[in-house]
Amino acid sequence: MTPQPLQDSKQPTDVHPNAHSHGNNHHHKDADHSHSHSSHSHSHSHSHTDNQRIITIAFAIIASYMIVEVIGGYITGSLALLSDAGHMFSDAVSLAMTLFAFIIGKKSASSHKTFGYRRFEILIALINGVTLLIISAGIIYEAVLRFEAPPQIATTGMLVISTIGLIVNLVVAKLMHGGDTDNLNMKSAYLHVLSDLLGSVAAIIAAIVIMLFGWVWADAAVSILVALLIVRSGYAVVKNAAHILMEGAPNHIDQSVVIQTLSAHPNVLSVHDLHVWTITSGLHSLSCHIIVPSSLTLQQTDALLSDLQHELQHLGIGHSTLQFESDLHAHSAQFNCGITSKPPVHAHAH
Repeated sequence: MTPQPLQDSKQPTDVHPNAHSHGNNHHHKDADHSHSHSSHSHSHSHSHTDNQRIITIAFAIIASYMIVEVIGGYITGSLALLSDAGHMFSDAVSLAMTLFAFIIGKKSASSHKTFGYRRFEILIALINGVTLLIISAGIIYEAVLRFEAPPQIATTGMLVISTIGLIVNLVVAKLMHGGDTDNLNMKSAYLHVLSDLLGSVAAIIAAIVIMLFGWVWADAAVSILVALLIVRSGYAVVKNAAHILMEGAPNHIDQSVVIQTLSAHPNVLSVHDLHVWTITSGLHSLSCHIIVPSSLTLQQTDALLSDLQHELQHLGIGHSTLQFESDLHAHSAQFNCGITSKPPVHAHAH
């Protein structure tokens, strides 16, 4: 059927701006609203490919060294080697989960999961963050026990193992730092490796202190300090992941600036029911209602869609749904009409 705009009886050439437009600006007869779904750049997929490659290499390095430590610990009977292998195992699991999240995140959207599986990355980041907190709690608990009953420590073996572990973790951390550290999933895996790196540094310092001064408690003291640093990082990851899963607004996007930007267009009378959220790291969405003059033609509405969509992309919002409403149209509020710009010309029905 040929698309036909709704027409005002007094102004046959004018179009009531309440027709659907989905990115490609198709308009349907008798539709009530106008939507714009802007596409984001291909850089998101490129960064995901780079991240996946980096995680794969990091996993191979960590897993290989872990196997060497397990074999060495079994042959020599060294508990220190087996203990460090346990730390490496936690890193390997974290990296494997991160890699799995990137792979699953590429799955296409479906009728049941309209945004695809992109949020799976955030879920894994949350799990990694919680794991960091659990590991920290375990380190603190063990350190307290060692304060009460300090064990005999083979400082030479401890120093050698920690130094090798530090070198391995430095290589992996350097590799991962070259990835997209703004990606929450990538950041959570990086923090796992960084925590192990800090653990190696702490063990080296403790070993040297014990060798020089005989202060056995230094091992537990340094371990607690490192654990507290890990808690801080783990909490930040958990907080950010939970914020995204709760549909919180991105921290770097000021909603007042968004409203000012949209309202600056001469054909925008007011903006309300604004929602901004993050689908996954680097992909932000927006939906809002925009009051426009009832005299706007279909062509003018299309131009307005393009202009606003372009401005939103400059603000870092890659996916937007804009619902245009005539200044003669009374709209029933849905979730939150409290976020508004200048008041509409006519009373807003609630």
